[in-house]
Amino acid sequence: MVETRDASPAHFATKLNSFSLLSKYGIHKYESRKFVAGDYNWRLIIYPDGKENGDRDHISVYLAMTETSSLPQDWEFNVTFTIFLYNQILDKYACFRGTRCFNGTTSKWGFSKLISKKALTDQSSGYLVEDNIVLGAEVLVIKRHRVIETVNLLKPTEVPQTRDWKIQEFSILEEDGVWISEEFTLANFNWKLKLYPNRDSDSKGRELLMELVCVSANSFDDYQKIKAEFCIRLNGRPGFVQSSRKRKFLLTKNY
Repeated sequence: MVETRDASPAHFATKLNSFSLLSKYGIHKYESRKFVAGDYNWRLIIYPDGKENGDRDHISVYLAMTETSSLPQDWEFNVTFTIFLYNQILDKYACFRGTRCFNGTTSKWGFSKLISKKALTDQSSGYLVEDNIVLGAEVLVIKRHRVIETVNLLKPTEVPQTRDWKIQEFSILEEDGVWISEEFTLANFNWKLKLYPNRDSDSKGRELLMELVCVSANSFDDYQKIKAEFCIRLNGRPGFVQSSRKRKFLLTKNY
């Protein structure tokens, strides 16, 4: 479906006077002057008798990128472009839009059947007035700034990995102090344990509070995370009831 608009092309416009003389003199391809859009050089290529072999009933208009020799060998980017055909009676532009990938193999895209010659030469259409035609172009280069994410799903270890922490002289710790274990490695990540021997609880008076801290999380990339399942157990002398807590939690960079 062809859209129309009042605003003129932002990047390029060309007026071809005596348009019919192109075919009369055997000029089957016209290349416009260069113009700049999106930091690259372009031109319009107009085929007054159509680009496709055997189809002389339409005019073809293409957008071509020029001066590509200075680009990297594997250059490639997507382009959203619009070809304009001016209606000189209504003072409006017919807009033909496309989105294509331009690269070293294909640096020209457009419309092989932009408009039929019958519709173009119809004096009431307004596109060809006194044998003059006005074409234009707008070009939006979509440069790649991709964010690449890699997700590694690690299988849980079949045998749980353990770490013992024996605290000496526990009773001398100040009331508001904290014990911090040495750093250790389990499941390819570094950890520490923190013990708060006198942490207030809302409903149960004073209780021990122990935390497992993932030291490796401090160096995580943004949005990097791991899910850990762990169990903290307090061992006592023979006959003492052991206490344990099992938890799952998600570790992120800001943990």
